[in-house]
Amino acid sequence: MNIDLTNKRALVCGSSQGIGRACAIELALLGASVTLFARNKESLDKVIAILDTSKSQQHQVLIADFNEPEKVSSVIKNNIKNNGGYEILINNTGGPAPGPANTASAVSFIEAFNLHLITNHHLVQAVIPYMKKQGYGRIINVISTSVKQPLPGLGVSNTIRGAVASWAKTLANELGEFGITVNNVLPGATATGRLEAIIDGKAKKQNISFAQAADNEKALIPMRRFATPEEFAYAAAFLASPSASYITGINLPVDGGRTSSL
Repeated sequence: MNIDLTNKRALVCGSSQGIGRACAIELALLGASVTLFARNKESLDKVIAILDTSKSQQHQVLIADFNEPEKVSSVIKNNIKNNGGYEILINNTGGPAPGPANTASAVSFIEAFNLHLITNHHLVQAVIPYMKKQGYGRIINVISTSVKQPLPGLGVSNTIRGAVASWAKTLANELGEFGITVNNVLPGATATGRLEAIIDGKAKKQNISFAQAADNEKALIPMRRFATPEEFAYAAAFLASPSASYITGINLPVDGGRTSSL
């Protein structure tokens, strides 16, 4: 099986922490030159310092706030113009604030739509021309298991993630003939800062300890534990590899079996 990414360039969004950070580290270990893209330069500098360079990779950092899609578009277009294109794009950014859909403001839906779908779209449009020339492209969107089964208390996220999933499936149909695959990877309960915040909120709402709230969440997972960010990164890295050349347009849960639908 060929999972070697030597001489491939990867753009990894939201790579200052959590899932994005783990994906960047794994792609570098497989030989890719990785561009870290997020808004916190200090955090990104810490990540780039630990990326593997054993295959003479050239890693770099890009800075932009993903709440500003036009800024993200400008930064990546200038980068590609000056440094060349990418064979791999991992779209990833933090999810919308929790809360029910029926009480969410219209503005919160618009902000989440811009943060996720519109920003993703700008990035895809920037990388497609080079991918077509190479005859090799891997677009991987980190979204949520809510595209298969809406999650309670995440009304805005459920709505926007579904839109991103449909957008990605449409792109997969359009780009397959050029050797470009488009897939969504759906994290379940993964040990990140966002999960901690969600569990903390549930603990306070239910007036129980954080540990008890965490145990309650684990009880819903067949594997009875949370994923590590690294376990998610393994799945994303495979989809980025040459061996995943005939896999496109899918939603791949990495959730320990929690999602009840097929």
